[in-house]
Amino acid sequence: MNYRNKILPFILGAAAMLLLFLLWNKITKKADDKVQNDYYIITNQIRKMNKMVVMEQDFSSMQKTKMTSQLLGSPLLPSLEKEIITFTKTNAQVSYDLNKMTIEVDSINKKLIIKELPTPEVKIIPSVEIQSMDDSFFDRFNENDLKKITQYAKDNAVKTVNQDRLKAEGKKQLLENLDHIFVLAKALNYKIEDNTGKLDPSSF
Repeated sequence: MNYRNKILPFILGAAAMLLLFLLWNKITKKADDKVQNDYYIITNQIRKMNKMVVMEQDFSSMQKTKMTSQLLGSPLLPSLEKEIITFTKTNAQVSYDLNKMTIEVDSINKKLIIKELPTPEVKIIPSVEIQSMDDSFFDRFNENDLKKITQYAKDNAVKTVNQDRLKAEGKKQLLENLDHIFVLAKALNYKIEDNTGKLDPSSF
């Protein structure tokens, strides 16, 4: 009888300890599973977003160019005038390579840390078409004339593109893409940190 009285509390104590261990293990396992699941969801969204963001704008313009020369090169003879009309189409692009973006997911402290953002790359591609030429038998447009005129039209097209405005539009598009991650991170109770100094805190 004494033996049973001694062994029973031991068995009950062991059973209670085992029950507590199993309960604690279940609770911590659920917490670990949730942390890992949240981490997977955010990192998967980042991977899906790693692509090129491109903002494009198209411009067009007409140019009329007149060239005057002396007949046979003599100032004593009448001057000759020739005219050419060109049409310039310009495609301007600003792009962000999101593969160059660095975002760290700190699942322990529940932080989404933006460490590096890609720099914008601007491309301006003008193309020139000759619409009409008005010259004379004595003063034709030669190949050198056409090269100068088309190059001038291209250079002028590049100058007229407002690159600052283009970059601002591209950054707006970049932030719209990042917003998908911010919304997801906040829904999972992650704090967003910007180490680049390039983002407006109010945006997240």
